[in-house]
Amino acid sequence: MTATTQLIRVGHSPDPDDAFMFYALACDKIDTGNYRFEHELVDIETLNHRALTGELELTAISIHAYAELADIYAICNCGASMGDNYGPMVVGKQKYTADELKDKVIAIPGTMTSAYLALRLFLDADFKYVVVPFDQIIEAAAAGEFNGEKVDVGLIIHEGQLTFGTENLVLSVDLGVWWHDLYNLPLPLGANAIRRDLGAEAIKDVTRLLKESIQYGLDNREAALEYAAQFGRGLDDELADKFVGMYVNEMTLDFGDDGRKSVNLFLEQGFEAGIVKTLAKPDFV
Repeated sequence: MTATTQLIRVGHSPDPDDAFMFYALACDKIDTGNYRFEHELVDIETLNHRALTGELELTAISIHAYAELADIYAICNCGASMGDNYGPMVVGKQKYTADELKDKVIAIPGTMTSAYLALRLFLDADFKYVVVPFDQIIEAAAAGEFNGEKVDVGLIIHEGQLTFGTENLVLSVDLGVWWHDLYNLPLPLGANAIRRDLGAEAIKDVTRLLKESIQYGLDNREAALEYAAQFGRGLDDELADKFVGMYVNEMTLDFGDDGRKSVNLFLEQGFEAGIVKTLAKPDFV
């Protein structure tokens, strides 16, 4: 008698680090037993909003968004994206001080992103923003506008952190450096979240398979990079390798004590600043 197959719908960003992480699952490199994984590649802000209704069983989310998702999802202890002395950057045609940035119009990848929360904390102020798809922010910052709206600088995530110089943009602040200087901790950016209603056994199994997929990529780096490189906009092989190394590493296999501490601190800081409405205590599985 054949065991029933359980469908696990997975949402992750169309960028090289997530592709690398899910390579083994997406390309049937590991035995998933009675689970069948169906992948959707969607930008992180869209995934954050979809997670509010628990649409996907396993999904990439922003740490910032978790404050609103804690009753629906737990955080997988593997699958983290942490900025260890690097992270989201504010870039533009000229460099600005923190005080000057408070008066600028900033293109952001979404109000639920960790990049947005980190920038709010850094500036200690609200600011004018335009929400722009993450892969169009560099272009908007270079052009000085997006869909007719003024843009002074852009808050960039993903591979844009390595490519913004090609548009002759300059860096005003690296939020990962700022956070590290403050707390000597990595900046928590993204995680994989698993829906609580799957039940303890499925949660354990799926989290184990996710970790196996990450480990497979690390153990078979060349093949995983070849697969991941197709999702790297403007990255050559060397830059794709560098970018994946920034965000898929030992902390991706396990948040670690520093990672878990930083997630708690980040959400606490957001709550105390009035940006995060609920003080969520992350539940790591």
